[in-house]
Amino acid sequence: MRFLLKNAWIYQETQSRFAQQDLLIENDIVAAMQPGITAQSDDSVIDLTDCYIFPGLVDVHVHFREPGFSYKETIATGCAAALQGGYTTVCTMPNLQPAPDSLENLAIEEKLIHDTATIHVLPYGCITQNQKGDGKLVDFKTLSNKVVAFSDDGHGVQSEALMRQAMEQVAELDKIIVAHCEINSLIKGGYIHDGKYAQAHGHKGICSESEWQQVERDIQLSRETGCRYHVCHVSTKESVELIRAAKAEGLKITCETAPHYLLLCEEDLQEDGRFKMNPPLRSKVDKEALLQGIIDDTIDIIATDHAPHSYEEKARGLTDSAFGIVGLETAFPLLYTYLVKQNIITLEHLIKLMSVNPRKIFGLKGALEIGEVANFTVFRLQETYKIDSQKFVSKGKSTPFDGWKVEGKCIMTHTLNNAIKLLNS
Repeated sequence: MRFLLKNAWIYQETQSRFAQQDLLIENDIVAAMQPGITAQSDDSVIDLTDCYIFPGLVDVHVHFREPGFSYKETIATGCAAALQGGYTTVCTMPNLQPAPDSLENLAIEEKLIHDTATIHVLPYGCITQNQKGDGKLVDFKTLSNKVVAFSDDGHGVQSEALMRQAMEQVAELDKIIVAHCEINSLIKGGYIHDGKYAQAHGHKGICSESEWQQVERDIQLSRETGCRYHVCHVSTKESVELIRAAKAEGLKITCETAPHYLLLCEEDLQEDGRFKMNPPLRSKVDKEALLQGIIDDTIDIIATDHAPHSYEEKARGLTDSAFGIVGLETAFPLLYTYLVKQNIITLEHLIKLMSVNPRKIFGLKGALEIGEVANFTVFRLQETYKIDSQKFVSKGKSTPFDGWKVEGKCIMTHTLNNAIKLLNS
């Protein structure tokens, strides 16, 4: 089977630029990328004039909620949401029931992925048994070849001694520790940023120290152990500064942030559960530091932290709603509209943050190159529309970006299902 995609602007990864070319897919392999490819009589030809093709987006931080919480999301609905947003690979966090802390428990998630996934879904393994954070470590060696990395996301590892042991063992396996950084003793019942909005509206705040002090601890542990260390959803200026210094030192440190921390801050908060996530929206100064962090490459990846919940769980205001928002269906258009179109970063830089860098850091396949399995997404960048959460295919509908005007719609993907999939047409 041959597909010929004509007249598109195609991302050239080795040069980090776009060129107008045709793309030929033969038996799911990239056979040619060049201008003026002649169609054969049995080719499926699609004219993509004014469209952009680039490697499938990669999200290293999603919650697909299976097994254990399928009323929030399933592997199938999460994959459908990912496809709508242009993602072809995701890494699923381990806060599940049962948590993937053993081969037996991981096998449950693996079967669901095998049976229902329509994109590449790569599971994380836990750092500690049942993500307790101060109990026993998992058997890293047994899990190592089955998981993309190790994380207790949703929980910070509270014990320094335990995290040191984890890093020592994971370093020997050349895997990555992916850390949710949060010091429980500093939370004190907080649920939004401990800043001006919390003080003005009588809310309990989460201090920035609860994040950056654990980042600081873990950087030191990485320095001592040589472990590859990746910081989840960075939200504070201090975290950015610490990571920038660690990289300048040559340590094996990488990090991610999420679209909401780049586009929103505490000044945008409303008394609505769709503005509640962990870590919380921080100050304007923090947001500006994060933007500088992506500009100067301190921040390597933009991940969504896609965290769907039921309507009831998100309908209890800032105080009592569950932490977490969805993001797979909105991330690229939001970032394209409010970063690229505002000349904060280039489109090529955005693709590095959302596709190239996550693949390189986590050792994933998916480059758009001749001879490789076809794995790409197509966007019509000039298409303008408003975000409507009720049209999301994810089970989760909670987003602070509902009603925002954006540009850029995903119209096609090619990935695990080995077929051209037209979207939004």
